[in-house]
Amino acid sequence: MSIWVLGATGRVGRAVVPLLLERGEDVVLVGRESARLREMGVGRRVVVADTADRMAKAIRDDRPKVVVNTIGNYAGTATTVARACLAHGGHYLDQAADLTAVPRLLDLHDEAAAAGSTLVTGAGFGVLATEAVVAALCEGKPVPAEVRVDAAASVAVEDGLLGVALAASILDVLVTGGRRYRDGKLTRSRLGANARRLRLPDGDHVTTSEAPTAELLAARNASGARNVTAATAIMPASPAARAVLPLAQRLVALDPVRRFATRRLAGVETKAAPRPRRHSWGHATVTWPDGTTGEGWLKTGEAMDFTAGVTAEVATRLARGEGKPGAFTPAAAFGPALAVAAGGEISSR
Repeated sequence: MSIWVLGATGRVGRAVVPLLLERGEDVVLVGRESARLREMGVGRRVVVADTADRMAKAIRDDRPKVVVNTIGNYAGTATTVARACLAHGGHYLDQAADLTAVPRLLDLHDEAAAAGSTLVTGAGFGVLATEAVVAALCEGKPVPAEVRVDAAASVAVEDGLLGVALAASILDVLVTGGRRYRDGKLTRSRLGANARRLRLPDGDHVTTSEAPTAELLAARNASGARNVTAATAIMPASPAARAVLPLAQRLVALDPVRRFATRRLAGVETKAAPRPRRHSWGHATVTWPDGTTGEGWLKTGEAMDFTAGVTAEVATRLARGEGKPGAFTPAAAFGPALAVAAGGEISSR
């Protein structure tokens, strides 16, 4: 049975397809009609579908063993596509990394278990890079009192338009605002709060600050800690920029402003640029009730390349029947060693 790659002509899809073919997998390319899809599909099966609903119908009709969702806008597509997989006991994975899409997918755990399906969300740098470090630090240890994770992706920029899906994801961060776990409860915080300048193990420096990413949920689940903070280097680094975030958040929360901002941002043309740092890093600091601390790092190369590696590794394992029924983030499904299998290096002290 085959592995379907939805959005095969997008950046992640184009990177995942050859990795799967190198592993000898039967890959089906799925996407909207385009010259690029026809070019990529020479000698392979292609399914033309331009919406999540049409992709879901094709999945229900053909019953692929594994579906890899790389089309983005996971808050709007993930549950539709995943439920199509559950109808025949198929498996599903995506690269969601936000606090809307990831919890929705995890909420399908009981349905997936009953269907004998494995659903994996966050199969990329955006969740696994920090989740794997937390899981490694906490393995065999008591439940910690507090955890902080920092994600510092280094991503090369491609030529082209930013696109609606990515624009909507960026604005979702603004609308959601800051989040953290305090005393076991998900609470609001100021977007961009708790900025910290990290000295990376390779000598580079990066500033991270709080953002509502799925790393927060994954770190809480991996550690059991009641106090968890998630920070990222994607947030504006300067104090002046962080100061205007609350105003931008209030403006974008207005529907007419958000629709206008999405259209304008989607039309921004990006120019190719190399990655800003040699490595991408996931970082975690864990503090136990007795005051002792542990610190760990995950090192990898370009973050999108790592995401493609994680996606291919998870898809291959699901195709081999190695997943357990239910819905999981990647390290919860396959352990922190998954990050190493996908090309990362974990160290701790």
